[in-house]
Amino acid sequence: MSGFRSPRARVTGRGPGGGGTGHFIAQRASALALLILAPWFALSAAFTIRSYTDALAFVRNDVNALGLILLLIVGAAHMRLGMQTVIEDYIAAHGTRMALLLLNAALCFGAALIGVWAVLRINFGW
Repeated sequence: MSGFRSPRARVTGRGPGGGGTGHFIAQRASALALLILAPWFALSAAFTIRSYTDALAFVRNDVNALGLILLLIVGAAHMRLGMQTVIEDYIAAHGTRMALLLLNAALCFGAALIGVWAVLRINFGW
């Protein structure tokens, strides 16, 4: 398989994109973190939240707020990496690909920012 790579790529250990290994590792690390955080949230919320008041109390707990913030940040990062892969693999036009990559990063960052802000607002009673 290494016969398809350029001599420079074999020396530097990089693929054609230049950062595939780091992207692969980040995707897998975020998946492992989500494998812990998502079931924690689903189970703890399912067993403790029965009403709106219970939901507020759940988020006002500092440990739960920290877990929710981690879930939001890691989930958004994982989503950005996954969509980046899809965009890079299936969008051929350079300008369209760059625009979609920027939009992807902005939407994922914005979603995480709004979610973290909401958790902090509830937790600190702003």
